[in-house]
Amino acid sequence: MSNEHDSERDKDFDVSGIEPAGPIYGTRPEGFRSGFASFVGRPNAGKSTLTNALVGSKVVITSSKPQTTRTVVRGIVHRPDGQLILVDTPGLHRPRTLLGERLNDLVKTTWAEVDVVAVCFPANEKIGPGDRFIVKELGKVRRTIKIAVATKTDLVTPEQLGEHLLDIATLGTETDTEWAEIVPVSAVSGDQVSLLADLLLALLPEGPPLYPDGDLTDAPEAVLVAELIREAALEGVRDELPHSIAVLVDEMGLREGRDDDKPLLDIYANLYVERDSQKGIMIGHKGARLREVGTAARKQIEALLGTPVYLDLQVKIAKDWQRDPRQLRKLGF
Repeated sequence: MSNEHDSERDKDFDVSGIEPAGPIYGTRPEGFRSGFASFVGRPNAGKSTLTNALVGSKVVITSSKPQTTRTVVRGIVHRPDGQLILVDTPGLHRPRTLLGERLNDLVKTTWAEVDVVAVCFPANEKIGPGDRFIVKELGKVRRTIKIAVATKTDLVTPEQLGEHLLDIATLGTETDTEWAEIVPVSAVSGDQVSLLADLLLALLPEGPPLYPDGDLTDAPEAVLVAELIREAALEGVRDELPHSIAVLVDEMGLREGRDDDKPLLDIYANLYVERDSQKGIMIGHKGARLREVGTAARKQIEALLGTPVYLDLQVKIAKDWQRDPRQLRKLGF
């Protein structure tokens, strides 16, 4: 990395427009490395699952639905020899809405501001035009180190994986992309996840810890809670509905008047869809589906925060919010 880049490490960090990471934490052990790595790839390439596996805790929601990730969330990997900050980004795709355009802009901004970009290629899918498009776009970012990660290796045979790795190498050659590493991993089985962490850390510059020991993410709790509600709402829906769902936490705080050993966290959240028909689907017959979403989300939130939760969830309509700049601002995009 250049001296100019290294000198920036003594300042607060602000990757992809998120709040600054704050002051540098702790002293620098000899040879200690710290920095940012971003997973990119087509929607549903396994980026979020891999982020959670490396952090060792659920900091990013996952779903079989493509384009689940909408925010840039940083997961923090603490090791004796370094601190690796993982920037999980939305999948790069051909946008059909203003929301899609803004998510793509977010991804490209991130590429230029991290130390390493890891492109994820799911091993159970052939490399296609979408992968080639991403790698070509990434080629415009000259300074950032690039590695290739073959994800979901648990879903293929060794022979299929070998062919997939050769295809990744060929894609690099054809697009004039120099892969610093090509690594096969399975976030589900844990195969080679620690090796990937080793390789990513080795590519980072030397520097002190950027976050306090024990922090697993810098995302505000309200953002994590909203994402867990959205994850629960995504289960079982189909067609265009997943893209129409957005969640905002309206109010969140410990209930007053309770004993310290019996806390209860009150959360009031609104789940937004774009049309009346979608509202009906989300609520379900006599509210059955909404209750299922609330129960599933509450369990995940309690596991994340370690506190019993009362969750009040309302479904509202924000007409065509994915295409409306005013609505997008209201929903945080």
